[in-house]
Amino acid sequence: MLPNRMQLSRTVEEQLKKLKGYTGVTPNVSARIAFFRSIESDFRYDPATEYATNGSLTLDKITWLGRTQEMTELLLKHTYPDLEGKQLQQAWAAHVEHGIAVLRNHKTLNSLTETLDHK
Repeated sequence: MLPNRMQLSRTVEEQLKKLKGYTGVTPNVSARIAFFRSIESDFRYDPATEYATNGSLTLDKITWLGRTQEMTELLLKHTYPDLEGKQLQQAWAAHVEHGIAVLRNHKTLNSLTETLDHK
């Protein structure tokens, strides 16, 4: 399954921090939303591509995933049955990056929640 300590790319971290500044939604919660938005789409991580997880915000997976940990790991294993450990973390991080693209430009919590309501 996923490693106990996980991180994202620097770019995604910055986007999550900006989103927190605008909306008050913490990076771990917005990462969860972004992940599930991405999983719902047709996006798929390509394991042949090395995905950079070079961010400075390294958190344990329970902090990143919260109550969604089991579901997140099950979805990743179902979608990428041949991946383990670091590669599975890279798939998670790639999905967060893909999903945050839709969320990152919201300037208010109301704007963000309206987007989530109208999926």
